[in-house]
Amino acid sequence: MSSASAGRHGRFAFRDALSLRRTADEFGAALPWSDSLEPLFQPLRLGDKLLAHRLVAHPMEGADAEADGEPGPLTFRRYERFAAGGFALIWFEAAAVVPEGRSNPHQLQITAATLTAFQRLTAATRRAAARAGHPEPVLILQLTHSGRFSKPRGAPAPIIARHDSVLDELRGVPSDRPVISDESLDRLRDAFIAAAGLAVRAGFDGVDIKACHGYLIGELLAAHDRGDSRYGGPLENRARFLIETAAAVRSLHPGLLLASRLGVFDALPGGFGVANGSSERFDPAEPLELAARLKAAGLALVNVTAGIPAWRAHFGRPFDRPAEGGAIPAEHPLQGVARLIGLAAALQTAQPGLAVVGTGFSWLRGFFPFAAAGAVAGGSAALIGLGRLAFAYPEAAADLLAGRPLNAKRVCTACSICSTLLRAGGPAGCAVRDADVYRLPREFKKHDRSPS
Repeated sequence: MSSASAGRHGRFAFRDALSLRRTADEFGAALPWSDSLEPLFQPLRLGDKLLAHRLVAHPMEGADAEADGEPGPLTFRRYERFAAGGFALIWFEAAAVVPEGRSNPHQLQITAATLTAFQRLTAATRRAAARAGHPEPVLILQLTHSGRFSKPRGAPAPIIARHDSVLDELRGVPSDRPVISDESLDRLRDAFIAAAGLAVRAGFDGVDIKACHGYLIGELLAAHDRGDSRYGGPLENRARFLIETAAAVRSLHPGLLLASRLGVFDALPGGFGVANGSSERFDPAEPLELAARLKAAGLALVNVTAGIPAWRAHFGRPFDRPAEGGAIPAEHPLQGVARLIGLAAALQTAQPGLAVVGTGFSWLRGFFPFAAAGAVAGGSAALIGLGRLAFAYPEAAADLLAGRPLNAKRVCTACSICSTLLRAGGPAGCAVRDADVYRLPREFKKHDRSPS
């Protein structure tokens, strides 16, 4: 990166691929590239499931569940649109495994009481794909406990795995608040296992044990300082919850696809995947070791992400504009895009038998397919995940599969309004491209929502 370009944030302003790639090179953020999109259209076998192509709808929370956690009308709408839009793998958003682990009062929760609604949801999703003439999509449900970000009744009710000076101050966690005990973690592991069984009954093809973004399992990966806890200290202990949960689910449900949305780089002092002395430098040693252990435990997919959204959101979601109240980072979004692509590449090259989902492509707008195809062709990722762009443009996969160019008036504008809506309690979606359904709360009306 040249000294002249370091630390200069900017918005997307590219009319052609050449100027985009030149700017990326200027920032030391070279992108994978393929002028042919054929790599995206190749099938991929995962266990006994065959994905028709490589495009994945990411787990994007809508905060539109009913009070008991069952999917609401907007939840059904979202996943039916992803299915009709041609995504080969639909990664359903976070569903809490216990009431106290919900991030908001409208987060999904899978229980015996909500099971029937989830069965209707998977059936409706598959029907939507069939009506549109697409192959049956593979459906994965993300299972979660929100940990220090739990707000089951709307007010913060944090459950922490460790104390962290940055996040404690950020969320107002007192220094004497007790951390969750090993015994409680043992019981919570059983809750994840039970939820996986419910996901099978609901008709999902796989489950994701969520371990990222500072939520409970992700925080355990950084729990160096839990004393003599079985869930702290060396990596073997810090990864115990994730590995043992995965192994137990694999034993009980051998045909179920196992996955994890894995935060490999917290970008937080003392965080997982962070080099000593620098919260902004990735140390691959532990993430690569963990990836090997996850594969040995039976995981088929790892969906790579980074950062703690409440702390430095741009590490996981490069943007033009931050969410309401957020800060402008001292880097160009292209640097963040390249970092995320590189993190996925590190795991994929180390574990070629593991299907790694590459992330960070939405900011590239209509140019994302060429970078995505380059990543697949070069072995940097097996699959390509789209989150914000899927919110904005659920038909993107279908258009690409049909040989149609992406509609510039449908792509994500990286304005972070969807994040603002989620933080406001939802419902969350694209208030630019789906403005008849999603609107900013009155207190946020000054937020710049013009497409970039």
